[in-house]
Amino acid sequence: MPGGRLTQQERQQIALGLADSLPYAEIARRLERPTSTITREVMRNGGPTAYRADLAHRATERRSHRRRPASPRGAESVPQPHGRDAEAVAEYEETLTTVLMASGLPKMTARVLTCLFTTDAGSLTASQLAQHLQVSPASISKAIAFLESQSLVRRERDERRRDRYVVDDELFYQATIASARSNDQLVETARQGVAVLGPHTPAATRLENIARFLDFISESITRAAEQAREVLHTKPGTISNDTAQPSPDHEQTRH
Repeated sequence: MPGGRLTQQERQQIALGLADSLPYAEIARRLERPTSTITREVMRNGGPTAYRADLAHRATERRSHRRRPASPRGAESVPQPHGRDAEAVAEYEETLTTVLMASGLPKMTARVLTCLFTTDAGSLTASQLAQHLQVSPASISKAIAFLESQSLVRRERDERRRDRYVVDDELFYQATIASARSNDQLVETARQGVAVLGPHTPAATRLENIARFLDFISESITRAAEQAREVLHTKPGTISNDTAQPSPDHEQTRH
């Protein structure tokens, strides 16, 4: 695979691929680049519907010029635990942030969540987050408020009475359950429409099918989350290929 920065010609090929509704993986294959490189490039430059090759190329050049004076204080100068490669860590953080953004999170929220996911402690203070991301405390506060509302982080006080923001084993399970149940109101409202529009009309049938679909999805996600919950408590060095396999009862229900 070629390394280095994307060329202007490659960015034009990305734009053409997006115009043809090609998935990122296919565009990456044609350019012989990692899929994460294409995903990050698109999400940093307007997303799939607003990406323009010329603007993306100029924006990258501007970012490159801004970084040069600060290179002595870059990620490579920050000591990393466990012998990690600082440049590889920074690259991975950017990739994970991009993937979280593609799933619907705002950029700053995705950056904060990435920081919490990739710290060994599993928790950071607002000042630590602001320092790592080089942003204002107000930006951190806004992102944390959103993450708390989605049950993706929780707040606790440390011995110095500082707020710490935590991602732990249970939070991802709780967020999954909350997400599965977030459609309940839509299901209820859709079924109200069935009565209003008449139970045997095409519009009512459409709404009833939507309600049944969302009900089934929520139930399936909840059941799967309960069965796989123990995976989130797996300790380092104990991961195996047969972790959280479906139970025999679950297998029987599928047949």
